[in-house]
Amino acid sequence: MLIVAGVILSKNKSSKLQEAAPTNSALTVTIVSPDLRNWPQILTATGNVQAWQEAIIGAEVAGLRLAEVSANVGDAVKKGQLLARFSDEMVLNDLEQYRAAVDEARARLAEAEVKEASAKKLQASGMMSEHAVIQNLTAAQVARAELQTAEARLQAQKLKLGYTRVVAPDDGLISSRTATVGAVMQPGNELFRLIRRGKLEWRAELPASQLQKIKIGQKATLSSAQGEVVIGVVRRISPVVDMQSRNGSVYVELAAAKTLKAGMYAQGDFDLGHAPALTLEQGAVVVRDGFNYVYQVGPDQRVKQIKVTVGRRLQDRIEILNGIQANAAVVASGAGFLSDGDLVRVVGEAVASSKAK
Repeated sequence: MLIVAGVILSKNKSSKLQEAAPTNSALTVTIVSPDLRNWPQILTATGNVQAWQEAIIGAEVAGLRLAEVSANVGDAVKKGQLLARFSDEMVLNDLEQYRAAVDEARARLAEAEVKEASAKKLQASGMMSEHAVIQNLTAAQVARAELQTAEARLQAQKLKLGYTRVVAPDDGLISSRTATVGAVMQPGNELFRLIRRGKLEWRAELPASQLQKIKIGQKATLSSAQGEVVIGVVRRISPVVDMQSRNGSVYVELAAAKTLKAGMYAQGDFDLGHAPALTLEQGAVVVRDGFNYVYQVGPDQRVKQIKVTVGRRLQDRIEILNGIQANAAVVASGAGFLSDGDLVRVVGEAVASSKAK
């Protein structure tokens, strides 16, 4: 009996010690509730930076030697500025011949007009036959036509002389040069390429589902690899979507930039305005196995792991699209050390939910 009593006594003592032992919490935490804030809506896209408009400057005369090239790649030029010059000796020689032909045609016309006037007078008096009168009138008409032809040839030669000087059609930057001194060019041969007014545009690619969110006149912001921030404005939206990628193009006119160059690949953001967002500190959201979770504290001081969908991020906060209510009390920090059902010790009060900011 003593042994049994001793055993019983030992068990009772052990039970009392267990009851007296304090319960240890898994982690001491602070809790927070989501805030409702007025956040900017940003749509991120990528695309190529290209020339706003690129003019191709070519030769307009045939068989002439390129005598001078006065512009190179990267040069900023003004409208009408000389870029290259063809040799013009042969053109000037032909021009003098055409001027002489005009003078000759003008003299023949003067003589024909005198005969025409005389024939009309004699016809009225009956002293010249009808046939002779018609011949004089026809000769005058032929002389007028010959003078017009000679003047047209002279004008064409003057234009050809003008084409021996290749000038910039607009202000801009020379982006390409194939002109070489001594080359004999043919009409249409490319000499230069010019980025008109030096303006660039960003051709952003967006899925068809997001393309409808973009409007003409919306602002966009690009960041170059060197950290330069460039502001742009949407000028055109492609009316078609690529059948392979299912993406559409948005054409954004860019402000002057020092580091952006045509041909670069860039990422930028479209400003879609502001919209309410239910937000939490990023430390309250835990990423596990590719999913986002928060730990909501219940009345029994145990946490419940809840899967949430996140959206926009701004500074140290993240948007919660669904999963919890605005009045939920979730672990503010240290959630990465918790598991579903863990007992916690809460310190302080939860931050008031649904603050408008």
